[in-house]
Amino acid sequence: MNLPKSLLITGGRVLDPANGLDAAADLLILEGKIAAVGPGAAQLAPPRTASFAADGKVVCPGLIDLHAHLREPGQTAKETIATGTAAAARGGFASVVCMPNTSPAIDNASTVALIREKAEREGKVNVFVTGAISKNIAGEELASIGSLKQAGVIAITDDGHCVQNHELMRRAMEYAMMFDLPVMDHCEDASLVTDGVANEGYWSAVLGLRGWPASGEELIVARNILLAELTGARVHCQHLSAAGSVQLLREARGRGLPVSGEACPHHFTLTDTVLAGSEPFWSSDGKDLFSAGADERPRWPSYDTNFKMNPPVRTAADRAAIIDGLADGTLEIICSDHAPHCGYEKEVEFDYAPFGIIGFETELALSLMQLYHTRRLSLLDLISKFTVAPARLLRLPQKGNFSVGADGDATVFDPDEEWVFDVAASASKSRNSPFSGWRLKGRAKAVIVCGGVVFGGEPAEERAACSVAQ
Repeated sequence: MNLPKSLLITGGRVLDPANGLDAAADLLILEGKIAAVGPGAAQLAPPRTASFAADGKVVCPGLIDLHAHLREPGQTAKETIATGTAAAARGGFASVVCMPNTSPAIDNASTVALIREKAEREGKVNVFVTGAISKNIAGEELASIGSLKQAGVIAITDDGHCVQNHELMRRAMEYAMMFDLPVMDHCEDASLVTDGVANEGYWSAVLGLRGWPASGEELIVARNILLAELTGARVHCQHLSAAGSVQLLREARGRGLPVSGEACPHHFTLTDTVLAGSEPFWSSDGKDLFSAGADERPRWPSYDTNFKMNPPVRTAADRAAIIDGLADGTLEIICSDHAPHCGYEKEVEFDYAPFGIIGFETELALSLMQLYHTRRLSLLDLISKFTVAPARLLRLPQKGNFSVGADGDATVFDPDEEWVFDVAASASKSRNSPFSGWRLKGRAKAVIVCGGVVFGGEPAEERAACSVAQ
């Protein structure tokens, strides 16, 4: 990235949840920093400042994806920092937070340095690095948390695995407090989940799939709440999928405990009926087209491994609870859990396929469809879950807002554009998405990082959009 740059964004509807702003305004970025927001911003632009026309579009602080797997180092057949951040930019994200379950795991300062150097050289967007809680993400011995902090990690997690030893998790929280790091946890009780591959319930029984019970998530959420109360550490529960988890978190937050949670679009869009190839399609206005009598609905083959994720998609009641949690603020953050895999890995029996789907390029549209176009959240409240909320959790005051002096990151999107997602055209190296062929509503049009346009259509269109103001 050739940063910083100066840019004047004109004609857009500016949304800034951090400052409660929702108005037609111009946005001026000078030398990579926010310089002015408002009708008079254009008058403050120095001569020959590049301009970007956002007429009729929404302009908001650069979106942040709190939870993504970039697979580098060690798994570059699935994804690289270059391809992963390109997919993130297409999805509207100016910043991504990469998980530490790489090969080798990000459990030491040298691996952190490697990723940060590669991200600076090859990344299309900002890349923030998390460090492992335990050495090699084995859950047996604490990683050097102080060294990881000094190397630049912004959180610790064993994502992809869950620390089963409660004593180890307690000590991790105590160390994290010393270094002001949030602890993010993949909530999965291994003794209950064992080798489960699908939500334990009607469809797992009918299809003969080993069950992954919701209580396997809820037990660890409860554990994390108790340890947060004991230690005072900031604890963030990742990719919640179960109604009971939302209720536990709601009660804990009501008592003022420093706990938070996130939701992924697949968990508030799909249910486990997709495993049988019979999921009603939810339209952009929130109506269930199948039950409404529509003649057409999407069909998938049974046991489609593109619907295999961890935690699994669950029941309609769980989906409704996740949406309720997002609507009432219990779940403050939306993220993708972007998890690319090679095609041959997914093209096996359901039991043997790896968990995970790619999600950067569909995340914004699915969130708009399920939360904004259904009137469960205002656009300002929805955007806060991609901007100010993750920035606050990660202690990144320069991100997620348009305050003067903040980093000049911005996302331009059209909340009403309808389009069809074609996974074959994805910027990711992998193709494991369950949403290919879906008609979506809402699309990113441009991403600006520190004043530089890193995505804005085809290269020729980008050159046309960024003109030099006289």
